[in-house]
Parts: sequence; C-alpha cells; structure tokens
Amino acid sequence: MAHPKRKISKQRRNKRRTHIKATLKQLSVCSNCGATIQYHRVCNECGYYRGKLAIQKEMEL
Repeated sequence: MAHPKRKISKQRRNKRRTHIKATLKQLSVCSNCGATIQYHRVCNECGYYRGKLAIQKEMEL
C-alpha cells in the first residue's frame, strides 16, 4: 500500500476540505396555512402538499 512521504499539514488538509460543510435547510411558506416548511415536504400544521390534501390531520379540542 502507498504511504505518504511527508505529513500533510493542517493548513493543506483544511484547504482541501473547505467545500465540505453543513448547509442550511431550504424553507418555504405553506400556501394553505402560511406555516414555514421544508421544500418537498407535507406541511405539519395542515397536512397539505402543493395545494392538495396529503394527510388528514385530527382536530384538537
């Protein structure tokens, strides 16, 4: 197996890894109730997805 001839410095290692980072989740507004939701997800508040009822939510009394 190949072995490095010299130690890779922390600076060189970190330069290579600059594009590896956590990204913020993209958020949108539900067209039915106005709640903040992730893209391509059913709304947790009303159960709608792209203007259509996807799951029936039970009403709390």
